[in-house]
Formats: sequence, structure tokens, C-alpha cells
Amino acid sequence: MRFMSNSNSTRSLKTLKGFGLVTILALAMACGGSDASSDSAKTTSPVPGATPAAPAANLITADEIQLGEIDPGRVKKGEEIYDVKCQACHSKGTNRVVGPGWKGLLDHRKPEWIMNMIVHTDAMLETDPEAQAMLEECLVRMPNQNLSVDDARDVLEFIRTL
Repeated sequence: MRFMSNSNSTRSLKTLKGFGLVTILALAMACGGSDASSDSAKTTSPVPGATPAAPAANLITADEIQLGEIDPGRVKKGEEIYDVKCQACHSKGTNRVVGPGWKGLLDHRKPEWIMNMIVHTDAMLETDPEAQAMLEECLVRMPNQNLSVDDARDVLEFIRTL
């Protein structure tokens, strides 16, 4: 049986640490959007005492969302979208990955806020104080996934089941 010398075990430990750092950086870059968004991510912090900018005219309002019985068809579509576009940064549980976990999300976020973050990501990060605070906490700008309002509604329906 052979044992590694101190220098070999130190080298192996450094390699593992380096691999972990590279993995974390790659994940952050994959979820971080394009290079063009990185400059605006630095300037979205709200100025203390400043009046927030007026929301974009095309944001989804509460009047446009009718929550009733959970629609299994929409849940299935929403989960498919989650699997392809969201799971790298969001868990189905309460734990944060890059962004917040989705379980219980509707306990502290309104449905229209969630849909606006999905569909109008850039406008929300530019004008919404809560979205800006999340950006400061997560340190990675949520990429615009170019999802439609219907896609966002499907994702919202999936979130309702968590």
C-alpha cells in the first residue's frame, strides 16, 4: 500500500480547490447573461433616499393574472421550462443556488412580480428596488431568458405546486 507524500497530497488538495472554483465561476458565468449586462449590473443599486424610477409601461399587473385551480397542463409546461432554463440557478426547494429557491416563493412575492422578473428581467433590475436588492445579495444578474408571458404563466403555475 502506498501513501501520498505531503507534497502530492497538497498538490491534490490545490487541484480540487481549483476545480471547485472553476466550476463555481463557470456556473456564475452561465447564469450571468451577456457581457453587455455586466456593466448595467454595476449601476442598478438603488441610491439611498432616491425615488425609484417609474416602472416600465408594459409590466404585467395583478389585474392580468387570474389564479384559480392549478392547471396540470401549465404545471407540466412550467416544469419543462424550469428543467431547461432555470434549474442551473434556482432550486425547487428553499435553498439558494445562484438565485433564490422557489418553494414558498409566493409567500413573499406577488404573482405579477414573479412573472415580471421572468419576462421583463432587465426592466425589473433597472427599476424595482426588491429586484435590485436581490441582485446585490446574489451578485449575479438574472439573464433574460426571452420567455413569453404564456411561458412565465406556465412557470408561475409550476411554482404554485412547490
